[in-house]
Amino acid sequence: MTQQPIGKFYDSLDISFLVGSVRCRALKLSFEQCQRAFPSHSHSRNSWELHYIVCGRGQITLNRKPYEIMANTFFITGPHVEHSQVPDPADPVTEYCIYLKFEPGNASLKSGENPDFLNRFFDTPVFIGQDTQNIRGLMQTLFYELDARNTGYLTVARTLLAQLLVLSARNFEGVPHPKGAAATSSLSDRNYLIIEESFLYDYQELTLESLALRLGLGTRQTERLLREHYGKTFLQKKTESKMSAALILLKDPSRSITEISSALGYSSVEHFSSAFRKYYGISPRAWKKENGWSR
Repeated sequence: MTQQPIGKFYDSLDISFLVGSVRCRALKLSFEQCQRAFPSHSHSRNSWELHYIVCGRGQITLNRKPYEIMANTFFITGPHVEHSQVPDPADPVTEYCIYLKFEPGNASLKSGENPDFLNRFFDTPVFIGQDTQNIRGLMQTLFYELDARNTGYLTVARTLLAQLLVLSARNFEGVPHPKGAAATSSLSDRNYLIIEESFLYDYQELTLESLALRLGLGTRQTERLLREHYGKTFLQKKTESKMSAALILLKDPSRSITEISSALGYSSVEHFSSAFRKYYGISPRAWKKENGWSR
């Protein structure tokens, strides 16, 4: 299967929050597979861009110095830092990127009113290294909140963005992140919940690409996760969900086979009947009759 480009972009939310004496605005948040090169450019005064590489490989140039990037690379480009990025054509990077603009309440960003981590962040206009703070988990949660838009999601998003500044400063200092079993289990459990709820409620229109976005993974990683932990491919899981739902719908005597086919997202009754027969070894009409659910 050819890996398709994936992407999720939020460039009109303008999430604003106060940290110390400075107001921060998240003007753009994206999660995408970068298949094209980005020419050298720089950001304006008081602007920072934070990047976390989920998977893939490539090269970036920071102030004319080249660096290799790969899974778990975390890098920051602050004001006036010239940078460019070129993906590996055979394995393009998938990354989270957040563009932040700071608005000081006085003449300078740095202030005695700021928490230490914020001033440490302002002192670091450029950084690259392997993440030690589980920024990937934070990004997954942040983008899930923005996508789901449950009650209070903006409040949660502001809190997570402030945490991102803390974790960035800890990365600068090389502070190790405790990777105990509980933290690992929590992230895994969340992935399992997303997978299972997606196939349970969104099986009609769910795609491998949309599931990967919800998980904050690449499509290949998502397919691998399904194989390793469920023993099925994405298409097998989706078919399983549709066929399970089909049995429930077929028990409703008020629904015709045509209505059920449409409800399950099939393009035609013939397509649905063929899929049902292949899965259960019997046609849906015959199943209804055999089990006493005919109209």
